[in-house]
Formats: sequence, structure tokens, C-alpha cells
Amino acid sequence: MNPKVDFYFTKEQKWQQEITKMRAIALSCNLTEELKWGTPCYTFQENNIIPIHTFKEYCAFLFFKGALLTDTHDMLIQQSKNVQATRQIRFTNLAQVTEQEAIIKTYIFEAIEVEKAGLKVTLKKTTEYEIPEEFQLKLNQSTELKKAFEALTPGRQRGYLLHFAQPKQAKTREARIEKYIPQIFEGKGLND
Repeated sequence: MNPKVDFYFTKEQKWQQEITKMRAIALSCNLTEELKWGTPCYTFQENNIIPIHTFKEYCAFLFFKGALLTDTHDMLIQQSKNVQATRQIRFTNLAQVTEQEAIIKTYIFEAIEVEKAGLKVTLKKTTEYEIPEEFQLKLNQSTELKKAFEALTPGRQRGYLLHFAQPKQAKTREARIEKYIPQIFEGKGLND
């Protein structure tokens, strides 16, 4: 146990019993406990394996390379269609954590083996992301906009493409695109 992380487990919160049990499970797998991003994170030879996360509706172990794990018990959850590497195992009560302890450990040990093997998740390239029709039209109409967009880093490009594609209505997509065109020309990302 890392004393720097204790506060996370001693502060009063909705999932206190569940995360305390999760901590015990992670530590029993010979992982090192660290504080990263304000949450407990468990590492193997300085490589991130799993942090503990709490949300309004559940608490979870987040497997950094979860996409590479064999999900034999159908427990791994992809948070959204755009999440490529990570997967969660979610809990809504202490009994779930306790009853599934042995299974959870098999996932953790497999995650450690993935790390030992040096495996990497093959991430989708920016060019593989779908360009919303409304944005493609703007790019076709303006070579300056196209050059400005292509000059952005791949991460900034992905951020815009995902943000522009999110709304269901074309009108909303168009409004988003118009709003962010000045930022694209400035070489800024979505949240810069």
C-alpha cells in the first residue's frame, strides 16, 4: 500500500467499500500502487495496468490494454465506440467485487502478461476516421481550410472529426463545423 494513495480510500464516498476491496485485489496481484491522474493506479515494472475509477452509477477497474485481453467471462466493457484500447470491468455493489474476485484476478494477470510480452494495441489511423459529409463539403470548397486542417496534429484532427460526427442532425453538425473553423485556421485543437 502506498500512503500517498490512502486518502482516496479513506474519504467518504459512495463506492468506499467496493474500491477498498478492489484495492486489496489489485495489491494481491503484486502490482505497485501509485497515484496518477488523482486516482489509484496499479503498475507492473512501471507500466500502467489498471486504475480504479469511480463514477455516479458504478466503480470500475480500467484495463489500459483491455482490447488485447481474452474476455472469456464477457466482463470487459468498451466505454464508447471511439475508445480503442481501454476496457472496464464495472461494479455496482460490494457483492459483485467479492464474488468475482478470482475472475478479476485472471484478467489482471492476463494484463500483466500482455505487458510482459510488450504487446501494443494497434490504433486506428486518423485517415481511417470517417469525415462527416458536411465537413468534407467545407474542405472541398476551401483549399485554405483543407490545408489548415491537414496542418493540425493527428490528435487534433481526430478530436474535430469525432466532435463533428457526434450530432445526429445535419443542422447541428453544420453549426459545430462553423463554430470551429476559426480555431482550425489558428492551428488550435478542439479544447485549446
